[in-house]
Amino acid sequence: MYDPTQLRTFLAVAQTLSFTQAARRLGLRQSTVSQHVRRLEDAAGRQLFARDTHSVELTEDGEAMLGFARRLLEVHEQATAFFTGTRVRGRLRFGASEDFVLTRLPEILEGFRHDHPEVDLELTVELSGTLYEQLAAGKLDLVLAKRRPEDPRGELVWRDDLVWIGSEQLRLESDRPVPLIVYPPPGITRARALEVLEAQGRAWRIVCTSGSLNGLIAAARAGLGVMAHSRRLIPPGLFRVPDRSGLPELGKVDFVLVHGRHRGAAEGAANALAAAILAGGDRLRRRQRAGR
Repeated sequence: MYDPTQLRTFLAVAQTLSFTQAARRLGLRQSTVSQHVRRLEDAAGRQLFARDTHSVELTEDGEAMLGFARRLLEVHEQATAFFTGTRVRGRLRFGASEDFVLTRLPEILEGFRHDHPEVDLELTVELSGTLYEQLAAGKLDLVLAKRRPEDPRGELVWRDDLVWIGSEQLRLESDRPVPLIVYPPPGITRARALEVLEAQGRAWRIVCTSGSLNGLIAAARAGLGVMAHSRRLIPPGLFRVPDRSGLPELGKVDFVLVHGRHRGAAEGAANALAAAILAGGDRLRRRQRAGR
């Protein structure tokens, strides 16, 4: 009933919330992407996206289709691998940025290990900037990390707004330096926060530096200051700082997959994991289930 090609196109649009970005990811024309979505909507008999000239959003039926599409594609890939006799194997060095510590990335990796038991998966969790350095040095085969929208590297998983977050009780005083909670260099959100404050002429001071997301969250929950963070990944117990605070806008941030230059024996495994992450990208924007 549902064409796998149309389902992949639907997932790409749902994860990027952009027909243009989905077309770039898939190597298709934008008109083809629109056609795939329209045919899938015809097959389902439901509207999956609410779209106008400025934005693309999932409808309730579109949200429901996300889970079905992901599972249908997973079964399709498993059946293809079984009947073609192709088995992915080898050592895969995968790096993920700290941003995904509290997401459901572990569920995607668990599914990947189940589907590809002969892959020796090594996971590194670091700052995005550090992961790029290790990738360039040949120490990693595949990286899931942040990039700035103007950076051409990588395959887009999704684009998000960067926002200021902090404790609900935190109050900022306009005549005092902004208290910042940041990753150490070369953190991308750190650099962006300092850039926009400097451009606004707003004084700031660093009250906490930590390479661990959990460390930053603890400082923010204690009310020490504010931090720049992905809007869709705001941790429990923290809140977006209201616009009336006068803090400058932080702009957008991309989450991307980047392959190493020298793929070699790890190429098949890296491609398979990249496909699993792209197919399950909507899960990365959700917190882990309790007890996991």
